[in-house]
Amino acid sequence: MAYDFDLFVIGAGSGGVRAARFAAGFGAKVAVAESRYLGGTCVNVGCVPKKLLVYGAHVADELEQAAGYGWSLEEGHFDWGTLISNKNREIERLNGIYHKLLVDSGVTLLQGHARLTGAHDVEVDGQRYSAERILIAVGGWPQVPDIPGKELAITSNEAFYLEQLPKRMLVVGGGYIAVEFAGIFQGLGSATTLLYRGDLFLRGFDGSVRNHLKEELEKRGLDLQFNSDIKRIDKLDDGSLKATLKDGRELIADCVFYATGRRPMLDGLGLENTGVELDERGYVRVDEHYQTTEPSILAIGDVIGRVQLTPVALAEGMAVARRLFKPEQFCLVDYQNIPTAVFSQPPIGTVGLTEEQALEAGHKVHIFESRFKPMKLTLTHSQEKTLMKLVVDADTDRVLGCHMVGPDAGEIVQGLGIALKAGATKQQFDETIGVHPTSAEEFVTMRTVTR
Repeated sequence: MAYDFDLFVIGAGSGGVRAARFAAGFGAKVAVAESRYLGGTCVNVGCVPKKLLVYGAHVADELEQAAGYGWSLEEGHFDWGTLISNKNREIERLNGIYHKLLVDSGVTLLQGHARLTGAHDVEVDGQRYSAERILIAVGGWPQVPDIPGKELAITSNEAFYLEQLPKRMLVVGGGYIAVEFAGIFQGLGSATTLLYRGDLFLRGFDGSVRNHLKEELEKRGLDLQFNSDIKRIDKLDDGSLKATLKDGRELIADCVFYATGRRPMLDGLGLENTGVELDERGYVRVDEHYQTTEPSILAIGDVIGRVQLTPVALAEGMAVARRLFKPEQFCLVDYQNIPTAVFSQPPIGTVGLTEEQALEAGHKVHIFESRFKPMKLTLTHSQEKTLMKLVVDADTDRVLGCHMVGPDAGEIVQGLGIALKAGATKQQFDETIGVHPTSAEEFVTMRTVTR
């Protein structure tokens, strides 16, 4: 049977665009349908604009620390509207780049909502197309718990477009998105409370990292309220919001921001017209080759609920393009030792196993930890400390995990990710000459086992 396309990609986020571009480069006839914005969550309402806001929030620290280096500055004034306007301009530029990448690759770009009407058929705004294979790359969507007043809360989608900076901010959640936005709003001047229903945020991260970040955020004056959850939200006569907690307490804020998880964006996708199945968590079920239970349909990225990170979606998109149209270059995506950063303030960088994971996996471990004041802060009044940690297999000397909380953590851990992937040992770390004077050299100068 002759199809309109060899591959039809639904979703022009990181994974979908990567798969489409490379499939077209391998000679396939490819179409991409996107109903919202090119670049997906990451470019528009995720990693990129969030990092720009993080940079903005850091300026307050730089201004405060300047006096220690002899700079006398007048009191600064922050304008939220300017930051958001400049952010919007940059996102529009990136949207244009994504458009050009697709078109220049020979991909047919269809800007409209795509709906599956069969195993090989897609409808976009009333127009039908057939494809030998279809790739679902529609990503995820933030979700707010079903409580009275939930419509009064915002999520990360709306946070990037607030007309003004809230004076009082209530951030709900314990994952990296909640922690990052709490730091952003507090750094830009909002009186911020972070509310989480568990004992401690960032579940799944190394225990030392979680506790160290808690201490640093408290030093900065961030109001951390654990073992707390909202029962309902009400709007008051003056326009402010009252959050009534399950323990009966009441918190007043100008904005309530929820970062309590994301769901696969399957609304109106038409999966019921295919043999695609969902797993017990509601994500699209796939095998190691991203093949769904419908032979002609594949899925990648956040919608399959594995590791929900942009570089992972890119790797999955590349894997699909190669397997289908350049099989001699195909290799499975390696989900081990994926470097990760949390752009909190201070930021986190981590790769490999946590201490808890290593012990649970049966390793006998040696732990190396170092806490110190970064050199940049020695001439300032800042009390911030950096944490660096290595988790080492006591029997093989292999480094199982590297963890850091402190300036440039994400930049530093990227290089360590290569070392862990190559199977580096603690002895090889020790024999590596450090770059002096830097914080990064601490990773190759830790000699004493902490425990």
